[in-house]
Amino acid sequence: MGNPKAPKHKELSVKQLRWKCDPDIFEFSSTGDLEPIEGILGQERALKALKLGVDLRSPGYNIYIAGLSGSGKATTVKKMLEKIGANGPDLYDYAYVNNFKDTDHPILLTFTKGRARKFKRDLCNSIEMLKVNIPKALESEVYLDKKKSIVSDYNQQEQDLMNDFDTKLRKVGLSLGQIKVGEIARPDIIPLIDDTPIPVFQLNEKVKEGKLTEEKAKEIVGKYNEHQQELQILFKKGLKISQEFQEKLTNLEKDCAADVVKAVLENLDEKYNESRILGYLKQVKENILDNIQVFKGVKPEGETTSEGFIIDYFKEYDVNIVLDNSSTKEVPIIIETSPTHSNLFGATERVSDGRGNYYSDFTNIKAGSLLRANEGYIVLNVMHLFEEAGVWKTLKRVLTYNKLEIQDPPNLFQFSSSTLKPEPIDINVKVILLGSQYIYSYLSEHEYDFKKMFKVKADFDYEIKRSDKVLTEYARVIKKFIRDENLKEFDKTAIAHLLEIAAIFAGQKEKLTTRFSKIADLAREANFWANDDGFDIVTAAHVEKAYNNAINRHGMLESKISEMYEDGTYLMDTEGERVGQINGLAVYSADFYSFGRPTRITSTVSLGSGNIINVEREAGMSGRHYNKGVLIISGYFKETFGQDIPLAFNANLVFEQSYGTVDGDSASCAEIFALLSTLSGLPIKQSLAVTGSLNQKGDVQPIGGVNEKIEGFYDLCKTKGLTGK
Repeated sequence: MGNPKAPKHKELSVKQLRWKCDPDIFEFSSTGDLEPIEGILGQERALKALKLGVDLRSPGYNIYIAGLSGSGKATTVKKMLEKIGANGPDLYDYAYVNNFKDTDHPILLTFTKGRARKFKRDLCNSIEMLKVNIPKALESEVYLDKKKSIVSDYNQQEQDLMNDFDTKLRKVGLSLGQIKVGEIARPDIIPLIDDTPIPVFQLNEKVKEGKLTEEKAKEIVGKYNEHQQELQILFKKGLKISQEFQEKLTNLEKDCAADVVKAVLENLDEKYNESRILGYLKQVKENILDNIQVFKGVKPEGETTSEGFIIDYFKEYDVNIVLDNSSTKEVPIIIETSPTHSNLFGATERVSDGRGNYYSDFTNIKAGSLLRANEGYIVLNVMHLFEEAGVWKTLKRVLTYNKLEIQDPPNLFQFSSSTLKPEPIDINVKVILLGSQYIYSYLSEHEYDFKKMFKVKADFDYEIKRSDKVLTEYARVIKKFIRDENLKEFDKTAIAHLLEIAAIFAGQKEKLTTRFSKIADLAREANFWANDDGFDIVTAAHVEKAYNNAINRHGMLESKISEMYEDGTYLMDTEGERVGQINGLAVYSADFYSFGRPTRITSTVSLGSGNIINVEREAGMSGRHYNKGVLIISGYFKETFGQDIPLAFNANLVFEQSYGTVDGDSASCAEIFALLSTLSGLPIKQSLAVTGSLNQKGDVQPIGGVNEKIEGFYDLCKTKGLTGK
């Protein structure tokens, strides 16, 4: 059975329903007498969690800050991080340089803070010196003498080779000469007739002229053919001598340039004596010696392609500093308001080659805010991480492996020929996410590794318990708004009224909202009305004016609903009695504020087996909490009336003229009364409205929005005409 000893209902006074703040409790006359509060009010639990997360630098201790917007999450985080100052890990510079062995995989160089810029400057200066000194070295007397000797040796070898073969040919009436084929002259065997060289293709003419017998011509041709193989061998020997000659010249150039390169770059080896940097400098030296023609000026520095693009042959010796911490004096704190893939992780920019293609090289690598926050902190709004595909997934990968790979966003430039993949960067950054409790719960449930990466949760409360001390501190918070935004001072009546509104926003007279942004907005608007009225100080009247104007700006929904009550579109009775019909009370949210309005609830019954049909649910117009409330009603009826005999009825419950989603369980009392009225045939007074939640044992439970519901029903009764009943 239901609870037979349920307490008798009690009436509530106006004072019990709404708290009024007495301005005389304050020891100040205006905010001019107050010192602004520098911290944040009512968030002790969150501050302790936040301090743990900020100070503990172990893996996985990233922070998720949960709370409603306007509760001061971002402001608190920023102030706490600013206190860290320079007490943090050592900072580094990061630069990408050309990988001469594999240009698609640029090399990462790491420097202590401020050294990357010096390295870039030193290397640039060294390249400029080499552009001057290498040509000078190749024009020196020592080099030219050695080159002359090599050329002389080559000419002598080539001449000796030709002379030896020519001597051999002359013994059989032939000689070594040259014939012209088109524009090219090439060596060939030339017959000698009377010591006169006659090309073999002219022998037939000599036979016709009678200067040579046919037999003699055949003999000469035979000798010519016999020595063709030797001529080919001569060609090969000559080619080998030429190759050796070119190799000697190249080696001479390299040896001469190597001395210059060594002299110029050995200072860098000593100054930047770190294995990866030395390995890169070794590649630089080898590449310079392989491209001496560039330094000789054979390839002009400003050469252009057919499309008009300038070719910079020295670009490959550049140093692309992606993070320069030389001027960073404190721990990096980055608040990223637009965490796109490129902004957060960096990117490789694309450059057109003038033919419709795009390419990238190591100089096009750009850092993102995550790298700039390395060894520090980055603050992100969690909702922004889901606005662009791949951002959240990539962030998880970075936090899992502590490595940052600067790549293009997924599916971007998919037709590009670039395959640039820079070396990953070891990263140590504390990520602080700002978001709601709902998002935290969702990620915890659906992302198995979320809690491993975000081990610290800081809950920002949306309300604070009211006390005399809290009221004064709240006034100091308002004073901080006034100081920061250069507003007029507020007298104590204005402060008292703002505190009353803070209680309204909290929804409980013993609590105040900690969503200070809403109070700050009202303070700004009250200041505006004080200016408009020509006052030097803001009073309660200005706060009230600001509050009413804000309600009016956001009050279109309320006014439209009121119109439909007034013109009879919404059918409501406020007098008489009806069976199975009762006035329930609903609360609507209008962004800035909430308001209440009555709604007609009806029930019907028929013979059946005790089923209570929720029409809203059947129509797909109810929320989970409302559905639960109807099921609780069913449980209450079964326990109260179904112990001895089965329930022999079916019932329908409906919110009449409701065309939106219905949620919450505060109508369960009204629905039970409507059912009892229908089953018993006893009418319900329509001058009453009911709100209240019921459990299965028949106990009435607390509900929210009481004031709004009372005001809403009063407004309707006032419209219909107050009768005192």
